[in-house]
Amino acid sequence: MATSSDQVERLLALVPYLQSHPRAEVSLTAKAFGVTPRQLLADLHVLWFCGLPGGLPDDLIEIDMDAVESDGTITLSNAPYLARPMRFTPGEAVSLVVALRAMKEVVTGPLADAVDSALAKLSSAAAATPGPEVGVQVNSGAADVREALTAAIDAGERVRLDYAPASRTEPDEPLVDPSVIVLVDGFAYLQGWALARKAWRTYRLDRIHAVERAGQRVDDHGAPPAFDAAWLDARPNVVTATLDVTSDAAWIAEYYPVVRSLAIRGGQRVTLKVADLEWLQALLLRLGPGIKRVHPPELGVPAARAATSALRLYGASPRG
Repeated sequence: MATSSDQVERLLALVPYLQSHPRAEVSLTAKAFGVTPRQLLADLHVLWFCGLPGGLPDDLIEIDMDAVESDGTITLSNAPYLARPMRFTPGEAVSLVVALRAMKEVVTGPLADAVDSALAKLSSAAAATPGPEVGVQVNSGAADVREALTAAIDAGERVRLDYAPASRTEPDEPLVDPSVIVLVDGFAYLQGWALARKAWRTYRLDRIHAVERAGQRVDDHGAPPAFDAAWLDARPNVVTATLDVTSDAAWIAEYYPVVRSLAIRGGQRVTLKVADLEWLQALLLRLGPGIKRVHPPELGVPAARAATSALRLYGASPRG
């Protein structure tokens, strides 16, 4: 929903735009600002009463409203103090630089060139900000993987992935209809429809070793589910698991998104949300003796049973 603050921001940009585009067409100007012609006319009526303090005729912005109504063109004058768009504050520039640097890690082709150009233009404003240099660390996988996926998405083409999932419960070479690449919590992911699973799946780009174009058009599966910082919270059957791990296993707090991580005697207490209990079982088996405690305890039972069964089989195998 539009707000008065949205209109003020638009008006501050509209004045220099109209000064640099004499006799601008109403329809084209509305399109440039992402509003309807009706909203643009309302903005012009507001501008008509704006200007310098005093409110005298020479103080106010002048708009030829007769031309607006008769031939759909806009002529604005008497606003030399707004000849240029408002500049970013250093803080705003830094925020944009951080966002663009993150975007640079996942885009390719002409869009990457546009990001580089915008970064160059913002660098001077961001450099004026006092304090340490702001860095961005994004794990977005190999450049050739990103380029292949972007090309397949643009072409609407199915792909086969050489993928190494953490749980090892999925095929290593899934056939996928790719949809979009997203960036969440410092990692880039591919959202795609897995043909074997007949469902939407997410694939971390740094775990995709290669992409093969399958030469088949993707099917229409609708829009993928929302995947943002709170994507786990929105999924059904999500559980919270707390793991007490040894120092040797404390790496999981850096490798996986966690709710919290606390240092404890001899290791780390890590709390994370889990949407796939098979994934948790695989993680516990992988950590093995690095796990000191699982809470709630029932979450560790399947892994304990699987480990016990494996040990029994191992002990029986030498006797044939």
